[in-house]
Amino acid sequence: MFKNTQYVSEYTQFMQGYLKDHPDVAKGQTEGRALLWDKAPINLDERERAAESNVPQKSYPYLTE
Repeated sequence: MFKNTQYVSEYTQFMQGYLKDHPDVAKGQTEGRALLWDKAPINLDERERAAESNVPQKSYPYLTE
């Protein structure tokens, strides 16, 4: 199959130009990604302790009977 590797969409051209003109946007994206997705490794002992200390909740907590 033939691939045109030289084709760049209008959107891609726009975003490349925008990011070149506004380098602070890329820094903000990196900070946002770190805030939401880059997490510390999971400590399995703490995770197990948290799971054991979990109190089961009733299916409908507002039912008083």
